Amino acid sequence: MNALANETSPYLLQHAHNPVNWYPWGVEALAKAQKEHKPIIVSIGYSACHWCHVMERESFENTEVADLMNEYFVCIKVDREERPDVDAIYMDALQAMGLRGGWPLNVFLMPDQRPFYGGTYFPILQWKQLLENIGQAFDNHYEELSKSADEFAQNISVSEIHKYGLLPNQTQNTIEELHTMYQNLSKNFDSIHGGMAKAPKFPMPSIWRFLLQYAYVSQSQEAKEYLENTLQKMGFGGIYDQIGGGFARYSVDGEWFCPHFEKMLYDNAQLLTLYSEAYSFTKNPIYKEIAYEIIEFVTRELKSDEGGFYSALDADSEGEEGKFYIWKKRHLEEILTNDLELFCKYYNITNSGNWEFGNNILFKNKTDEDFAKENNIEINTLKEKIKEWKNILLTHRGKRVRPGLDDKILAGWNGLMLKGIVDAYKVFGEQKFLEFAEENANFLMSKMTSSEGFLWRTYKNGVAKIQAYLEDYASVIEGFLALYQVSFNPKYYEFAQRLIEYTINHFYDETEEMFFYTDANSEELIARKKEIFDNVIPSSNSIMAQNLYFAGILFDNQKYKDIALQMLSRMKRVLGIQVEYAGNWAWLYVQTLTPTAEIVMIGKEIQEYRKAIEQHFYPNKILIGSEKESTMLPILEHRTAINGKTTLYVCFDKTCQLPTFSVTDAMKQLNI
Repeated sequence: MNALANETSPYLLQHAHNPVNWYPWGVEALAKAQKEHKPIIVSIGYSACHWCHVMERESFENTEVADLMNEYFVCIKVDREERPDVDAIYMDALQAMGLRGGWPLNVFLMPDQRPFYGGTYFPILQWKQLLENIGQAFDNHYEELSKSADEFAQNISVSEIHKYGLLPNQTQNTIEELHTMYQNLSKNFDSIHGGMAKAPKFPMPSIWRFLLQYAYVSQSQEAKEYLENTLQKMGFGGIYDQIGGGFARYSVDGEWFCPHFEKMLYDNAQLLTLYSEAYSFTKNPIYKEIAYEIIEFVTRELKSDEGGFYSALDADSEGEEGKFYIWKKRHLEEILTNDLELFCKYYNITNSGNWEFGNNILFKNKTDEDFAKENNIEINTLKEKIKEWKNILLTHRGKRVRPGLDDKILAGWNGLMLKGIVDAYKVFGEQKFLEFAEENANFLMSKMTSSEGFLWRTYKNGVAKIQAYLEDYASVIEGFLALYQVSFNPKYYEFAQRLIEYTINHFYDETEEMFFYTDANSEELIARKKEIFDNVIPSSNSIMAQNLYFAGILFDNQKYKDIALQMLSRMKRVLGIQVEYAGNWAWLYVQTLTPTAEIVMIGKEIQEYRKAIEQHFYPNKILIGSEKESTMLPILEHRTAINGKTTLYVCFDKTCQLPTFSVTDAMKQLNI
């Protein structure tokens, strides 16, 4: 066993028995490279990465390859989910080399961590040749490599603000600019299959949450139809687990048909928020069904006994991608004794298989209502059959060899799932959802918060470690601010505010008016990066800007709000030309166009009133509630339950409407 044997990351532990003399990223390996004057291989991946496993089987388990690696290099293995800071630096370096990024990410460094060459997946023969060439080049052409490394190191040390010209823009935010954002974004929509017109297709929830906001604010029927087409096609496609619920990471094609079968917590967390909000907006029952099934999947397969959520399920089982999820027609004949043909028609199963090697991926292409009508069956009868089919196949599938579970718990991804479950509770009012959310919140407070008040990035087997990144703080703060607004328990906003203060003190760059990705107290790397652009996970800066904007209202803290608006102003040029990579920023932009409603409830029936308010889709609001008069928040001061009745105060920009005892009247004050 190599030095990875003492790690907790499932990805690192998968490589603990490799003949490669792997080290985790850290002082020991970096000092060894300096002392022995050897170049470094940094090999980065994650446990659910299919091609990471392939390269391990082909190269890292091969003793001949391992001998080359051990002779010429100090070999470091990194779990990108544990150390996204290291991953970001060397992914940036790879792109500076003019190469396409991805995982596995394999980068060659000088002994002082400066990168000089890299790539992603290498077949074994190419990898062996590369190892020999670089090993010899380091011995014979050191100065040339060092000069090249200098150039790449300088490139990755340039700030993102400078690199992309993100200058402050104090012009007023306008609905006209919003329309331009939508028009530019819509040029790349796939009007047939939904999503963006490209393959592979990633769900990209932040884009569709922006589109939902735009459709609501602009009352654009076209935008609403794009949104609904995307949500339905994703939910009907193979990217969605039709039997067990939950979404795979992406579809390899442009039709949402064939998934890359890994399932990530962060995708399902964001999609839970998206489908819950979309249901609130449209009342489409398909979205409610999907939201419930996501929660069933996550709590069944990714929830720990302590209340945290695990990171991912592997794409592979028994060395074969997707084997756990696919079906052959002859196997279905053995399992489903009744209604087999109806089942096959409903899920598009064929005798020869709709995918490779005679296998079938389950997907739908009709709503239940249309399918029932076409097949002359009562809709309620069909729905009962679907429920029975799912139960039978889920039970049978549970007997198969399961995909690998990445059972590390990440603070940021748990923050996203906390927010998702809260959003589902807010919309559907299911009490068990609130219980899941509060259990997770208590886990984050008790297990992933240090005695000094900072967050830990990762937790496993009772051990929390690695100082958290901006991604963790931003997502956890967002989750706790949301949880307060459905529970009205002050401990949640108090925890969120402590984290906000910590983040400003340890991450904020006053010069560039954005937040660094790493804590000022964290390990110093060759560059300190800022995460600006939204991707499959929204950028930590965009989430933090949203947090500060709404926290500024909740805590009556103008500093928070000023920082948020200044951050947003720097993104206006990007929003004008490339919303696809700034969807979460665009969501905040929409909120700034109208004053945020401050809805304060005082009295014994605040929960009943809150539930009634949440029956209406009105996203640009914060909810504050207390059973009695309180001074804990400035916004609660001098608010009373008039004549002992639960009283609602609707305010905009610190100016309040007349207090009312009626949710109906409050809705009128909101122009709903």
